[in-house]
Amino acid sequence: MKNINLSKNYKNQEEMFMRKKELSLPLALLPIITVVFFALMSVMKWGAGMYLPIICSIMVAVLIGIYLGFSYDELQKSLVEGVSRALPAFFILLIVGTIIGSWIVGGVIPALIYYSLKIISPSIFVPAAAAVTGIIAISTGTSFTSIATVGLALMVTGIGMGFPPPLLAGAIISGAYLGDSMSPLSDTTNLASAMAGCDLFELIGHIILTGIPAFLISIVMFYFVGIKHVESISISTEEIALIYNGISQSFNINPLLLVFPIITIVFSIKKFPAVPSLITISILGGISALVLQKADFRLVLNAMTFGYKSNTGIQMIDSLLSRGGIVSMGSTIILMLLATALGGILEKVGFLNTILKSVMKFIKSDGQLILLTVLSGFAVAFATGAQLLAILLPARMFVPEFKARNLHLKNLARVAQSIGAIGINLVPWSVPCIFASNILGVEPSKFIPYLFFVFMTVIINLAYGFTGFTITKINKN
Repeated sequence: MKNINLSKNYKNQEEMFMRKKELSLPLALLPIITVVFFALMSVMKWGAGMYLPIICSIMVAVLIGIYLGFSYDELQKSLVEGVSRALPAFFILLIVGTIIGSWIVGGVIPALIYYSLKIISPSIFVPAAAAVTGIIAISTGTSFTSIATVGLALMVTGIGMGFPPPLLAGAIISGAYLGDSMSPLSDTTNLASAMAGCDLFELIGHIILTGIPAFLISIVMFYFVGIKHVESISISTEEIALIYNGISQSFNINPLLLVFPIITIVFSIKKFPAVPSLITISILGGISALVLQKADFRLVLNAMTFGYKSNTGIQMIDSLLSRGGIVSMGSTIILMLLATALGGILEKVGFLNTILKSVMKFIKSDGQLILLTVLSGFAVAFATGAQLLAILLPARMFVPEFKARNLHLKNLARVAQSIGAIGINLVPWSVPCIFASNILGVEPSKFIPYLFFVFMTVIINLAYGFTGFTITKINKN
């Protein structure tokens, strides 16, 4: 295939840059280096999170922009424009908060946990742990909550049976990120959709083409690795019994509750508009609370706003079910706001354009473009450890090139989500890894070799890129 030319969008940017001082590659890399340095220090040493590193990077980018000749008003506008691209995702996250709250008070999530735990037996425990966590993650849209709730319960039970903690952690994390990537409630999937500029449910349908094969292969691997330990384990189901007995005493567990996640999946398959679909799902959860759980209307509203507060007296159950609400989305939205603002100024001033031009001259095929997108995602992941940035920067950087090659933007969104949200778990100091390590009590270096789903997701994305399989072209006829 012939070499690709820069898109019209970037040509227009170049015309604008001619009126400014030339942006050199070292200056273009400086904001990235800044966020890398402060992210490493903040996450690994100071424990202060990713907020301040991103703010520092924004400040550096603004100063460079002023040096190049941009006015402060221009730079401020670019920050606002960057944030505006993610406004639909912000609104969706608020709705997601209500869904988690309404689904808990409505008994949906308790029912999913109850019925899932009922099916577990030692011979299939490890692959079942991955599958159960995946079911919960699809329903809630969050890998973190899934790991911290049912994932933790499965971890404790598996350790009690005698399974190696790193293997259990690998299975639980794999399932959590399968569900996270394929759920319309996922903040990372919504961000990838918003940043690449494609429909949410269309993206989910595209992700399924990588996620399902990757997960099926990983399930087989978990089965054969797990079965080796079955003969030496001592079976104890007390933790499981404690959970589902506590749930059954606090909620009216009814098979009808399993219809709700099915409805969510149907909405995804049918590609219904995201916002109306999610609002409907949230309302249905509230109706379930009023009708099936006989909950007070005020309790339902409080759960949707501030989250559900479980008071069973059983610590494990209360930890599992005290979740959700609009307020719980605050920290995620703040981080996303800062990340999108940084992306806006990097794009406006031409940081991304300069970096892109330096590497695009080596790209000769669609497969190489997919590979470069993968490498870019990992570069940001290793540099910052932050999911949102690892999705945001590659998604925005490669939009013009995917368009110029007549590649549908859902291809870009899929790769950006796969690496930024899933592949980042291969980075030991990343936020997802550190979170999972703290919850499950296993060092990242020990469970990373067992992240079979993560490895297979990366491999399948690259295979699709170079073979062209599932890579959708834009029909301009």
